[in-house]
Amino acid sequence: MHSGVHHALATTWKRESARIVAAAARRVHDLGVAEEVAQDALVAALEHWPRDGIPQNPAAWLMTTALNRALDYLRRLKTAAAGQAAVAQDLQALQADRTPDVADTVAAAQADPVGDDLLRLVFTACHPVLSPDARVALTLRLVAGLTTHEIARAFLVPEANVAQRIVRAQKKLREAQVPFDLPPRAALGERLAAVLEVVYLVFNEGYTATGGDQWMRPALCAEALRLARLLATLAPDEPEVHGLLALLELQASRTAARTGADGQPVLLADQDRARWDHAAIARGLAALARAEALGMDAGPYRLQAAIAACHARAATAEVTDWTHIARLYGQLAQVAPSPVVELNRAVAVAMCDGPAAGLALVDALADLPALARYPWLPAVRGDLLARLGRHDEARAAFARAADLTENGPERALMQTRARAGGATPA
Repeated sequence: MHSGVHHALATTWKRESARIVAAAARRVHDLGVAEEVAQDALVAALEHWPRDGIPQNPAAWLMTTALNRALDYLRRLKTAAAGQAAVAQDLQALQADRTPDVADTVAAAQADPVGDDLLRLVFTACHPVLSPDARVALTLRLVAGLTTHEIARAFLVPEANVAQRIVRAQKKLREAQVPFDLPPRAALGERLAAVLEVVYLVFNEGYTATGGDQWMRPALCAEALRLARLLATLAPDEPEVHGLLALLELQASRTAARTGADGQPVLLADQDRARWDHAAIARGLAALARAEALGMDAGPYRLQAAIAACHARAATAEVTDWTHIARLYGQLAQVAPSPVVELNRAVAVAMCDGPAAGLALVDALADLPALARYPWLPAVRGDLLARLGRHDEARAAFARAADLTENGPERALMQTRARAGGATPA
């Protein structure tokens, strides 16, 4: 395939696949079938685009083709005795969708939070008939387009486990005949925790990509932010919704400063804070204030947003209130205990009590299976060893971190620090 066609198709598919699956699922009421018709559209593009050229609107071409495949599927179902009336209604709705430009149809859906197909897809995949782990894995696969490998890395679990969760989840939704729709407002709460976790993990994958040649995947960050804003509209009295929105706005505010002119990563302490998006910071702080005003005990997203706010309010890295950050991480460890939270707490402790205190906490995590292949464990250890003047050990720790990461720029950063004995690159 011509490289230009391949690139256009790959880029369009990564950006639009979730919308295509969501639009198809609303018609066929089966996530497995929706994935199949979306894949059929991808195969059709592989056949037609090299011969006919890249369409003027590649996204609309894929959407239209997928909806046509969905229409064919529904026509086949129409021959069955059961459900003929419902199928006919779906056919009528689907045929109506094909009349205007598909891009206009998608844009109209995005403008309406309640009618948003992607949000419907998230809530369907987070139905309580599924286990919490299955809900999140399925939604990351469908909405974020993450591979099973990327999801496994996010969860720190074996890839085979994630693959089984996804297959079983689709089967269970099909057998339970779960409707592809937003739940009634009174039932939002039972699905909200899983939905928030999905949006959070989608953003994290965009903020620091698991693998590939890019440090970030901005489209995923933008999609997570869009969903978080929709959720804040849908559930305005839920403090954790506003906490998550605050966290994502504050994290996203640093995007422009997270890479240098050469495209390589720039860590937080070395970032030019003048390049931070201060409008996003203002939105994040406003969302955090809203979460706090709603009362109740602070949840994990509100606490993480409070940590991000400490960084956002610091004019320079040197004046960051690390003592308060360490205290917030201690609270977070009580509310949502995890090895990664403990690793971040160790960093904060090192900043306020010295590298030896932080290193003791990091070394206590060294034998945890969940962090066995987590590159930031040896990276943090290498940084603390370098600050203690133990440069040979720091070099080995950063070399280990470089071996573990599958992100190209991240690996280059670790290799640079390994060669420098842990010193921060200029």
